[in-house]
Amino acid sequence: MAAGWGAALLLGLVVLVGSSVQRLAGVGFALVAGPALVLLLGPGEGVTLSNCAAGVISAIGLADTWRRVRLARMLPLIGAAACTVPMGARIAGRVPTPALLIGIGLLVSAAALLLIRGVRASGLRGVRGALAAGAASGFMNAAAGVGGPAVSLYAVNTGWSAREFVPNAQFYGVAVNLFSLAAKGVPHLAAPAWSTTAAGIVLGAGVGKALAERVAERRARAVVLGLALAGGLTTLGKGLWEL
Repeated sequence: MAAGWGAALLLGLVVLVGSSVQRLAGVGFALVAGPALVLLLGPGEGVTLSNCAAGVISAIGLADTWRRVRLARMLPLIGAAACTVPMGARIAGRVPTPALLIGIGLLVSAAALLLIRGVRASGLRGVRGALAAGAASGFMNAAAGVGGPAVSLYAVNTGWSAREFVPNAQFYGVAVNLFSLAAKGVPHLAAPAWSTTAAGIVLGAGVGKALAERVAERRARAVVLGLALAGGLTTLGKGLWEL
């Protein structure tokens, strides 16, 4: 992406939208903003910036909700993710750009469709379900920036309410994105891009918090998943075009 302010402002807008969604729902930054970041910056930098921004916005949200974190329930998820993040980072660093775009597009699109359908499976309950979801999430987060859907499916199958899910998803988001950044390093952006990214995170946090008090959960979920599916299919199409 060019280093000028025009491109940086577009980047900041994408981050603002993703941050609003993440603050509203607990997850969703990468589903909504990830495909656009990949198209703007390329797969490597786009996914890494997604990890960085999603971790920061999760930490901002956690400042208000940390008392509701169920630490004992989160430890298996986080432990499993820590084991698979290095593998996801290694694969992302070795796969050619078109193939990586196709992989990211498929993962985002499939995750959105699974969440839309509300897939339920007995294997995604209890400690075994937490380990499976954490392992899948850690790998997908490092490779494609989309660690949230696996945790969302686990929460749905465990019967968590939205009030329970959001703080725990924020806690998990901080941990898994720190693991991913430790494995891959921080993105290399020009000063204008960093400035608009920071502004987008701060403004998005405020917008998401305001929306959480006004937007019905079902409507917000429909918008998030619709945007995620559109972005995933666009990224898939770009990857196929570049083959």
